[in-house]
Amino acid sequence: MPSLTLVGQALLSGLLAGGLYGLLGLGLSLSWGLLRLVNIAHFALAFLGAYVTYQFGSVLHLNLAVSLLVILPCFFGFGVGLHWLFKRFDVGEFGSLLVTFGVAVLIETLIQWFWTADFRRFETPYGSASFRLGAIFVPSLELAAFAAAAVLATTAWLWLNKTYVGKALRASAEDHQVAAAFGIDHRRLSYVLSGLCSACAGIAGVFIALISTLAPSQIWAWLGVVFAVVIIGRLGNPLGAFIAGVLIGACEGLAMAVLSPAWAPVVAFSILIVILLWQPKWL
Repeated sequence: MPSLTLVGQALLSGLLAGGLYGLLGLGLSLSWGLLRLVNIAHFALAFLGAYVTYQFGSVLHLNLAVSLLVILPCFFGFGVGLHWLFKRFDVGEFGSLLVTFGVAVLIETLIQWFWTADFRRFETPYGSASFRLGAIFVPSLELAAFAAAAVLATTAWLWLNKTYVGKALRASAEDHQVAAAFGIDHRRLSYVLSGLCSACAGIAGVFIALISTLAPSQIWAWLGVVFAVVIIGRLGNPLGAFIAGVLIGACEGLAMAVLSPAWAPVVAFSILIVILLWQPKWL
């Protein structure tokens, strides 16, 4: 059996990694749950944001704030444009899965063409910064990503449940024709939400660049676990996605410490299968 210190460190690392899972799954959960569009390109967009952050920081030596100022509006515009295409050609839920898979492949190809397939690392002065909590070391960047995920998920939940716009979005997701009869412009709201989902992918990409070593193929490595996070957290529930991400991350950390790192990928889908068997109407 591993020591309690090792188990505690692994549990903390898993919790913090789970926050990043939740952050990456936030936009996908909202898009799938409220717009009925399965946006596979969300993952590729996040890694594109990570590479843009790397380019601005490592190559152009610009401040991290500049990356955010460029990424957020550009990604918002990309989300709006992509949603316009969906509306223009009347793309449904299954069709969006196929279309965005193609978009993800195109973005991956673009990344490989510009940055090549080599591994890249955004080195920062605070990249290895951490503080000690008893016998456990807490990495600062991972904690910042966890905090950002918690704030964004909570803000999105409050927006959806406590504001008129959020309630209108939820009503449109249930029945857009009835919502339109009550004066809700569901088309305009859907464009705004799609842009915000893409902007969330950009924020996740910034933290991925700060924390992880980048390679284009990693786009697909995150897909399975984040899909499980989104489904376990319930579609359209940003706070649920964050909690599910933390749960899966913690279980992965414990599995790596107690069993073996090879067992970590099994955790997310094991939890998903148990939940769906226990509650078949979970979606």
